Amino acid sequence: MGNRHKFTGKKVTEDLLTDNRYLLLVLMDAERAWSYAMQLKQEANTEPRKRFHLLCRLRKAVKHAEELERLCESSRVDAKTKLEAQAYTAYLSGMLRFEHQEWKVAIEAFNKCKTIYEKLASAFTEEQAVLYNQRVEEISPNIRYCAYNIGDQSAINELMQMRLRSGGTEGLLAEKLEALITQTRAKQAATMSEVEWRGRTVPVKIDKVRIFLLGLADNEAAIAQAESEETKERLFESMLSECRDAIQAVREELKPDQVGSQGYLTHIKLSTAIKRNESMAKGLQKALLQQQPEDDSKRCPRPQDLIRLYDIILQNLVELLQLPGLEEDKAFHKEIGLKTLVYKAYRCFFIAQSYVLVKKWSEALVLYDRVLKYANEVTSDAGAFKNSLKDLPDVQELIAQVRSEKCSLQAAAILDANDSHQTETSFQVKDNKPLVERFETFCLDPSLVTKQANLVHFPPGFQPIPCKPLFFDLALNHVAFPPLEDKLEQKTKSGLTGYIKGIFGFRS
Repeated sequence: MGNRHKFTGKKVTEDLLTDNRYLLLVLMDAERAWSYAMQLKQEANTEPRKRFHLLCRLRKAVKHAEELERLCESSRVDAKTKLEAQAYTAYLSGMLRFEHQEWKVAIEAFNKCKTIYEKLASAFTEEQAVLYNQRVEEISPNIRYCAYNIGDQSAINELMQMRLRSGGTEGLLAEKLEALITQTRAKQAATMSEVEWRGRTVPVKIDKVRIFLLGLADNEAAIAQAESEETKERLFESMLSECRDAIQAVREELKPDQVGSQGYLTHIKLSTAIKRNESMAKGLQKALLQQQPEDDSKRCPRPQDLIRLYDIILQNLVELLQLPGLEEDKAFHKEIGLKTLVYKAYRCFFIAQSYVLVKKWSEALVLYDRVLKYANEVTSDAGAFKNSLKDLPDVQELIAQVRSEKCSLQAAAILDANDSHQTETSFQVKDNKPLVERFETFCLDPSLVTKQANLVHFPPGFQPIPCKPLFFDLALNHVAFPPLEDKLEQKTKSGLTGYIKGIFGFRS
């Protein structure tokens, strides 16, 4: 490709196709241009001038794709690769025309791409056709969007269903589809002025609230049809985010007549949060029943995780009772009371499960009895509220499960007591001496592998030891002291003369 001073690009020709890796060079050029265009697409939201660079990179990607298709026409390339190259070129061409809003040309390119992938999927086994079918699903929203812009009004409903089933779209279509759905709902919301909620009329005067309420039924239907837990969680989060935005719009109005709509929206938000946490709880329950994964890096679910979710649900139910305007609604309070009993029963059940794991049999048995108490209260009082409680976890199933768990618990408690008794009698470890004093005697002591192992006397006992001097005078025998005769007092002479001198104060 040249030398250290100058780049000289080498063009891939048909003569070089003896090695299929030469095709990958052209493919990577197209992929690099397309990925750069996707990056510019995100940045163009805040910097509109980058849209021109985006279109240039898309044209470059199409150019490389057309070169790849031309090379694949060689007799050295198999039929499957030729078809894949044609579909790839058609897809990139459709994306470029899509950005230019040339809807007819774009839909023709997308349809060509879709047809090729469908033919390839039908020619292989199911395992090999998964990738082709996935590409068909990715292209379908683009085709319906182009059809809508051409004039097919029925395409908007299909687009909304595709968006809800997939939990959102990606790529160049995402923002366009969101704007289109919002625009469509805004047209429908022009006729909405009020809604009915628990026997009272709630005025709706804010456009954002109208748009949210119009999409509420579609969101709930999409959540019910979602197949995976990840899709459900994504849809729940999207719905809660839209609800919070609608509540914020009502608060910014600061008008007395909007209090009812705020209470209605808060009720929707809390109810959705309860449904989301309940869905997460069901997923955790399934994970608890399944075998634990072999990968130690993955954290296994525990009963404590479910306890936390039910705590949040109970808190949301308390907040529902505090909504303004529902103080006199006795049926609503009774319904919330029954739901509270249901979730309290499940919360107590998983608290008991956590006690079973640490072999606290008595505490677990008491909690199982409390679960039965809550469940029986729900069964006896749920007569007129069966329709509102049908979406809740089944209480009868919980009762049956608790009864079986109580039997298992009693059996485990008896076996645990027998095991501990047999261990104590068979080993007969009654010696309280530490291990350091009985090395010569073998006995199987299970306490040695616990945190309270008796290994040595601690703290050790006191023993008498001889005192040691604090200081050793090692230099005394080698020191020569100076003479001290001149410091000594001279002896005085005795006799009468000395006595007289002493009287009068004379000294020799």
